[in-house]
Amino acid sequence: MSSHDRAIAALDSAGIEYAVTRHGRVGSLAEAAAARGVLPRDIIKTLVVRLSEDAYVLVLVPGDREISWPRLRALLGVNRLSMPDAATAAEVTGYERGTITPWGAAHTRTGATWPVIADASIPGRTVSMGAGEHGVAVTVDAHAMLAALDAQVAEVSEAAG
Repeated sequence: MSSHDRAIAALDSAGIEYAVTRHGRVGSLAEAAAARGVLPRDIIKTLVVRLSEDAYVLVLVPGDREISWPRLRALLGVNRLSMPDAATAAEVTGYERGTITPWGAAHTRTGATWPVIADASIPGRTVSMGAGEHGVAVTVDAHAMLAALDAQVAEVSEAAG
């Protein structure tokens, strides 16, 4: 099963309504937003954050924002977090960097489902996120997405600088 097929199967299994957008590779957030017909803030990035050797969390952040490391550390009650390299991110999610999505993430190291944390600015709108393949996205209702992912919603981002 391809990465894209795995993401779509996970959406179908969750009962989430979605629309697929295929636009090919893009070079920037602005290009991706234009190709998807959304605002940059409505593109949701899925970032893999390492808690420890075999523990990760997926953090959902709007395209025009970035992780606030102090906020995320405080929320998780830890002093140290890191971003894995591209190979490790692919190993633990089954998706190549730039295509990572919580939908169908493989969780290949332990078999556990990685927790999902979503920035507090996400609820209440329609959002677009990766679908496991470069140039392919899904547009979903944020509320339905967060419920299906059992995401913890918290202020974990700041304006991109």
